Amino acid sequence: MIDQLIEYDKTLFIFLNNLGSPTWDNFWLIITNTYTFIPLYALLLFLIYKKFDLKSLLIFVVIIALMITFTDQVTNIFKRTFERPRPCGEESLMGQIRFIAVRCGKYGFFSGHSANSMAAAVFAGLTLKTYYKNLIFMLLFWSALVAYSRIYVGVHYPLDIICGLTFGALSGFAFYKLGKFIIAKVA
Repeated sequence: MIDQLIEYDKTLFIFLNNLGSPTWDNFWLIITNTYTFIPLYALLLFLIYKKFDLKSLLIFVVIIALMITFTDQVTNIFKRTFERPRPCGEESLMGQIRFIAVRCGKYGFFSGHSANSMAAAVFAGLTLKTYYKNLIFMLLFWSALVAYSRIYVGVHYPLDIICGLTFGALSGFAFYKLGKFIIAKVA
């Protein structure tokens, strides 16, 4: 059963990865770059500051830092535990895939980019939903783009992405609840 699932995952990866073309490579390399979305994060922090206050913003910054650290560290634990090679590191796939990422990395299960972007999207979207009701949908779309970029550049399988997105959504929701609880106690 697991072996069949892994084969389906590889087949889907090869299909999705090969949808790419040199025309779009730079776009997806920009999307997958961790630093590309710093202006988005700054805007989200500004919106939180605008709708809450400086004290709340500082609390949210600490909670966000804890959330990103948490998702990152759990991702690393999973990668070291499962030791599933990334597709770009699999010799058997070399002639079948497009690898355009800057580096490959060793293990890929599950995607930290997917987990972190989804955690940030869910956290910010829920925190600001009262004020900007459609923001969460835009952030979820952004997170999906970041997640797909990891397949496009050749460093993650679809299951790495799905598990990363799921873990990120759960983390984002849990830290949103934590933030809401702390703000209610402090404010």
